[in-house]
Amino acid sequence: MKLKLYTLALLLSTLLVQSCNTTKSEVKDTNIENQPFENIPSPEDVVLYQVNIRTFSESGDFKGVIARLDSIKSIGANVIYLMPIYPIGKEKSVNSPYCIQDYLSVNPEFGSLKDLQRLVQKAHNLDMAVILDWVANHTAYDHVWIKNKDWYQQDSTGSIISPPGTGWNDVAQLNFDNEDMTNEMVKSMKYWVKTANIDGFRCDYSDGPPYKFWSRAIDSLRNTTGHELIMLSEGRRNNHFTAGFDYNFGFDFFENLRKIFNEERSAVSIDSFNIANYNGANEHQRMVRYTSNHDINGSEGTPLELFGGVEGSLSAFIITTYMKSVPMIYSGQEVGTPYRLTFPFTEKDIDWSINKDITEKYKQIISVYNQENSIRRGKLTPFSNDEVVAFSKEFENEQVIVFCNVRSENVKIEIPETLNSSDFKNVFTNKPFILNNTLELGPYEYLVIKEIKSI
Repeated sequence: MKLKLYTLALLLSTLLVQSCNTTKSEVKDTNIENQPFENIPSPEDVVLYQVNIRTFSESGDFKGVIARLDSIKSIGANVIYLMPIYPIGKEKSVNSPYCIQDYLSVNPEFGSLKDLQRLVQKAHNLDMAVILDWVANHTAYDHVWIKNKDWYQQDSTGSIISPPGTGWNDVAQLNFDNEDMTNEMVKSMKYWVKTANIDGFRCDYSDGPPYKFWSRAIDSLRNTTGHELIMLSEGRRNNHFTAGFDYNFGFDFFENLRKIFNEERSAVSIDSFNIANYNGANEHQRMVRYTSNHDINGSEGTPLELFGGVEGSLSAFIITTYMKSVPMIYSGQEVGTPYRLTFPFTEKDIDWSINKDITEKYKQIISVYNQENSIRRGKLTPFSNDEVVAFSKEFENEQVIVFCNVRSENVKIEIPETLNSSDFKNVFTNKPFILNNTLELGPYEYLVIKEIKSI
């Protein structure tokens, strides 16, 4: 009997030691506790990469993203934005990742919390921040909060309603007049900062929740976590800047750019957005502009479809990246994915083996963006005509000039006298370039030149 008790005690002791060792190993592996990421880029220096987890790899999970972190880094990105990672509701469901069943859990389709923690840590090791998609406006109809009926908006019969005027019938509209709900929302956001060491949020449909909520939530997040956070509003309201967001979303800029390329709208029309979009912004806040994202790609087309093939899509990307914004790249955009990744993003994976020449072009464009302070921080001076988006960017005595032909034919543009008296070099080839009174560009051709300063 004593032998059996001794054996049992020895077994329990061994299991306890193994448990302690496993815990220590997991903490060492994920390295989460009390170690916020210290290299958050300044708001004007961000290069954002959107990861659609389902299509990103054959496995469609966190491990598939981890396997390609080096490739994301090589593009020049420094912030990874993960589409929603939470369990998806089943009631009224259309399998949308934006129909969230629980704000505090990980969708088992993508892996475990430990897998997410490992992804974040490995991204940090590569000097990249990670932000999560946050859907504050609504939840699934079988969300864990649904028992708190007054946390949701209701109709005259007392039934919980979907977001009015949206057609999003799979989700339930939250009630932002309910303080208990908003308190729990902020608490849930903080959970991911503390538990997974994430570096901020891309806030979906941020025009839905009121200004008061965002102002309070962002202030609370920034002042209580000990983390420096990136906050991106997927919204149109200018007061998102005054609420504390670092970024607002370039919906109207994209819509106008597409009309310039496809409906022969004048390229000069783009200038108005560089004024209106920045109303209320401080010197560091920026618009996020893009030529693709999960909504656009799935419902309207790839950059190749929308902007005139490879050359047109690159010219459009130069405009969104260099003009007055921070750039965003969508999963597979950098390999020129020729097919749409359609909702609910489960039919096709990205073929990463194709179009390496297009990938090199994206790397080149982003590399120049990352190197040139004048592009990221410079004062914008536009001089476009109907067919060419043209502008200079100047910062601390450095000047870069950008030309992008938005037409599928040769075009010309007159050069202001103040610019054609200097010596330049092509930033992509490093070859000298002489800028005369008139510049002719081929179909969708882009040219970026930098003034050569005399010693």
